Amino acid sequence: MVKKTDKTEERIVAVEEAFSKTEQYIEKNQKMILIVVGSLALIFLAYFVGFRGYYLPGKEKDAQSQMFMAEKYFEMDSLNKALNGDGNYLGFLEIIDQYGLTKSADLAHYYAGICFLKKGDFQKAIDNLKSFSGNDEVVGPMATGAIGDAYMELKQTDKAAEYYLKAADQKINEFVSPMWLMKAGWAYEEVGMFDKALAVYKRIKDEFSRSNESREIDKYIARMNGLLKK
Repeated sequence: MVKKTDKTEERIVAVEEAFSKTEQYIEKNQKMILIVVGSLALIFLAYFVGFRGYYLPGKEKDAQSQMFMAEKYFEMDSLNKALNGDGNYLGFLEIIDQYGLTKSADLAHYYAGICFLKKGDFQKAIDNLKSFSGNDEVVGPMATGAIGDAYMELKQTDKAAEYYLKAADQKINEFVSPMWLMKAGWAYEEVGMFDKALAVYKRIKDEFSRSNESREIDKYIARMNGLLKK
């Protein structure tokens, strides 16, 4: 027991001496350390300013010029060329790879996700749409809702309904929100969750009475009430 205690005390003393030496070193070299830290901070700041001020704008301009043709192919429903390019212009996937930190590359994730959704590659659609970070009034909710569409195709109806509701609430407005709420209601109906479908349909009636979806919403509400009474 005495030997163990002695060894423990020796270790404590050694640690204390190490701390003491470190403190002494810092005190003696404080000026030099501050200069080094300050220099590193300046280097980082210069890099950041240069990166944001000169490098990224140049990359963004290049990405936009490449993106123009990919968008054209997307509009033409030429999905393979939109995704992979035509030999002269890059496709969305190459734009993502080569211009990853630009806004164009972020938008390319959205386009790629929709392309894969149309091609029936639903997991790749989900992966790309989840990588899209845009959050404007229309495209943001459309991306979220499209994830719901992909999950519906994969027969993961609960997840589909979850993303439809997220899309509806992401940027609440008369155009986008009722559309995704209606899809959520259909998803709940498909799995027999008629109470949740009813709640969604009532929300369309109460909150979005001027929307296209509200025109026949009473029919859906009546059907759900009938099914719940059985």
